[in-house]
Amino acid sequence: MMQSGLRAALLQRGFAVSDALWTRLLGGRTNQSWKVEAGGLSLVVKLFGKGSDNPLFPNDASAEVASLRYLDSLNLAPRWLDDFAFAEGHCVIYDHVPGQTWQTGVSEIATLLHRVHGMGGPVHLRAVPDGSDALLRQTEDILSRCSPGKAKSFMSLRPSGVIAPLGRSCFLHGDPVPGNIVGHPGDWRLIDWQCPAYGDPCEDIALFLSPAMQMAYRGSSLSESERQRFLAAYPEQGIIRRYQSLAAFYHWRMAAYCLWLDSRGDAAAAEGAEAEIAAMSTTLS
Repeated sequence: MMQSGLRAALLQRGFAVSDALWTRLLGGRTNQSWKVEAGGLSLVVKLFGKGSDNPLFPNDASAEVASLRYLDSLNLAPRWLDDFAFAEGHCVIYDHVPGQTWQTGVSEIATLLHRVHGMGGPVHLRAVPDGSDALLRQTEDILSRCSPGKAKSFMSLRPSGVIAPLGRSCFLHGDPVPGNIVGHPGDWRLIDWQCPAYGDPCEDIALFLSPAMQMAYRGSSLSESERQRFLAAYPEQGIIRRYQSLAAFYHWRMAAYCLWLDSRGDAAAAEGAEAEIAAMSTTLS
């Protein structure tokens, strides 16, 4: 019923999809997406779910539209085609990016993220925590949403030290995990722009390097060699030194996020939390 309603809406808006093949795309954890093919047409129909209480990754259709339109023709994201209100949620239409989800080749992703960070970005995006104090507050908020007993054990891991805010804001993807990097070597694009932001580029760097996120989307965390190659390839080494000083705070936050996922029935989240805690210990040793 939903697919037929979407087909009717697309036909009304001028898309020739009456005899199109609709293929459900896997991987999205909050929204529903289909690849729609007809003749030379190949597009993605993305239907946003209504409401989200995710404490780390917002789900904002208007932010995705603004980002895709801003990035048009820059070879960083899919080409926006249309968006409209639908009974079950906002619908965004964009060109399908051919290829595969990213699995290997970290240096190219370091360069890709740096390109995004150098863009001005659209207006009216959220701001992410900047500096250690803000990251601690965000993590404590995430833990407040978990069972008190488990949250207490995580609180004992709270990193110490103070890293000042960067004081400048960059355009961020906000969720650059392997499943959101599509294409092929030499031509990778970032998809799923529903939680872009302004802030410290260390945010995107931490999310890409996160053991839990790599495990969730790629099946394994990055090797130490891969991690070092990524850090060496990112063009601003001052930002990399900053990331290294903040790494323990980002790992603690992701461990807390995994605990929140675990409390909501995500069977794989506990393993992700353990990987983040182990990575955090390494940064502190």
